[in-house]
Amino acid sequence: MSLFADLNELTKPRITRMNVLMALGGYALAGGSFQPVVVGAAMLGTALAVMSANTLNQYLEREIDGRMARTANRPLVRDRMSPNAALAFGIVMGVLSSAILLAFVNTVTAALGLFALLSYVLIYTPLKQKTPLSLLIGAVPGAIPPLMGWTAATGLIDAPGLALFGILLVWQLPHFIAISLYRFDDYKRAGFKTVPVVRGDRIAKAQAVAWSIALVPISLSLVPLGVASWIYGGVALVLGIWFLGWSLRGLRAEAGVKWARGFFLFSIAYLPALVIALAIDVNVL
Repeated sequence: MSLFADLNELTKPRITRMNVLMALGGYALAGGSFQPVVVGAAMLGTALAVMSANTLNQYLEREIDGRMARTANRPLVRDRMSPNAALAFGIVMGVLSSAILLAFVNTVTAALGLFALLSYVLIYTPLKQKTPLSLLIGAVPGAIPPLMGWTAATGLIDAPGLALFGILLVWQLPHFIAISLYRFDDYKRAGFKTVPVVRGDRIAKAQAVAWSIALVPISLSLVPLGVASWIYGGVALVLGIWFLGWSLRGLRAEAGVKWARGFFLFSIAYLPALVIALAIDVNVL
């Protein structure tokens, strides 16, 4: 049971669940016929790709994780598991992900899953200690799951699928800026080149505002693209303005850790609220 718990921790189950839900949402929004085998394989393949990326990330960062309070109890840091075992576990899940997606879904979705996995592990992970641009680079594989769901249903990378990708990509940027602001000491101690560590809080907060502004039209783009109606558009507009309002509060001189944590928590609530509004608009109303 202890080994199972440690393996489960390597995969970051909460992040995996969120990504699978995003992929499922992308499939549902595509509006194609429901094919149980394709849906099941697409969700399993997505989950395995995310789990593999999370595991391999912890393998590569096992020494760095020991410097941070929030990651100091991870299995590889505490020597509860052999690094080679974690490496093998991560590779096997990655191979299975590609095999399942290729055999039961389609080539486009399999290629997207493999690209997300490799770019996250081989590009984003090492760049975290080299440049704050890693924030944008890491957001790319992080935004691919809903596009994988879309392509699983359509086999195409088209404008609506890219809009879903764009929403998640842009949302991640202020979300992770908020994390890096309120966990500033942890990230600095670990040697991560976050925007606050390299460029300071003021620039980080300004970037959060800029990305929050961009999130509004991108989230609304699903309406003119024909994916959703004005009902979703109204909710998206309200949520977007609220999100922007939270980011603007960070520009005040007194805004500190408390604001950053509050903005982070609101950003977590924003995404499922937007997805629920979209699901209701498309499938109920």
